[in-house]
Amino acid sequence: AVMLLQICKLSFSSRYISRYQQIVKAEFASNQGRNKTLGPAKFLRPHPEFYMNKHVKDPRFPKRESFRYLDDDRKKPPVPKKTDIPLMGLKTTRNLICVNTVKNITSFPKIPTKRLVDTCHGDTFNLITSGHEPVYVHKKDFGEVPKYLTRRNEEMMRAQDEYDHYVAECFRKGDLRQLTVEEHKAIVDGLKTNWEDIQEQYNSLPVVTDTLGKKYRRERMEGVMKQLEIDIDMLEKHRVAYIGK
Repeated sequence: AVMLLQICKLSFSSRYISRYQQIVKAEFASNQGRNKTLGPAKFLRPHPEFYMNKHVKDPRFPKRESFRYLDDDRKKPPVPKKTDIPLMGLKTTRNLICVNTVKNITSFPKIPTKRLVDTCHGDTFNLITSGHEPVYVHKKDFGEVPKYLTRRNEEMMRAQDEYDHYVAECFRKGDLRQLTVEEHKAIVDGLKTNWEDIQEQYNSLPVVTDTLGKKYRRERMEGVMKQLEIDIDMLEKHRVAYIGK
């Protein structure tokens, strides 16, 4: 029993104790009792003479200003009232008859607008924009090739030259060989034969595709036939074909 007591004392004496224990206790004690009352502990009470008046906490709106539209500067002046007295006795020293005469002599006559009457009631519309007047043929660039077509033709010619140079280089190295007419015809005939065989198998399929196998088989045959049609069309359009060795 004595040995057991000594072992217990040694175990308790060697227990870990944090060195921040006292600091934590002090911080915890300093924060106690801060909010025990309703509201802050240090609250300055208002003086009895400065009591709250009516409508003190109501929202304060900005001062009212006179409303003004944005286009007030462009408005015409108001119509004069019947009580307003106009200015009397204003005279000018200009000879209006002479001014009008000089203006009419030096002015150019107005060119009449070309108009077209299309109904018996006299309805008219502009002749220039109607399409009856040959306006487009009088343009400066009429009959010329558009610039975008010229640029596109130059790009196509450049691409064709690069392709011809590449083919010639491959021929020089011996990497390509041109198909003969017999080989070309044999390949096209073989593709058409394959298409006819698959077409015959496709026609023998059941009408009702009630299983996934039938559905996948039909879709696979349709894809193969479509690819064969693309290959046959490409070979028939291009009579000259090359193959790699």
